[in-house]
Amino acid sequence: MVILGLTGSICMGKSTVANMFKQLDIPVFDADKVVHNLLSMKKIIQIVGEAFPELLINGFIDRKILGKQVFDDEQALKKLENILHPIVFEEKNKFIKLNEKNKETIVVLDIPLLFETGWNNFCDFVIVVDAPDSVQKTRALSRSGMTVQKFEKIKKQQMSNDIKRMKADFVVSTDLKEHETLQQLVKIIKEIRKE
Repeated sequence: MVILGLTGSICMGKSTVANMFKQLDIPVFDADKVVHNLLSMKKIIQIVGEAFPELLINGFIDRKILGKQVFDDEQALKKLENILHPIVFEEKNKFIKLNEKNKETIVVLDIPLLFETGWNNFCDFVIVVDAPDSVQKTRALSRSGMTVQKFEKIKKQQMSNDIKRMKADFVVSTDLKEHETLQQLVKIIKEIRKE
């Protein structure tokens, strides 16, 4: 089974590409979705609540406070990642085992910080989604609650797209029409299946 890593900076179109893989019947492990689900689990709420009591409102993690407090504080972010990443890693292992059992030939690990976390080492190939800076900025600023300052801060926390492109096995452009982006994926899949 070939493990494809999928990554890209904020608003480069990674979610769109991940959905295209699903349309092509390729299983996708969505790390963001796993984290989102974990933050709703009682056991995780308790662990996170002990580390960050200020995040708990009526027994639940307040995601707005989480976004404001933790993501603005590098040490707090590391503390939260130390709680969540090992669990996400276990979920990734379960995903891979399940798909090996199901005799899948290709799976995708959709991980925003793939290179930053070293998870690229678990992949046979890495795809980086890419778009011009102007397109990225326009997409980002169209998001609710996004500001230029917030966008720039997020970009600084991520590896630059120039470096990601250099590290990638494949680069997929997402500033095209959707069917053109899909064609790029089909071509990559054919290339991988030949090897």
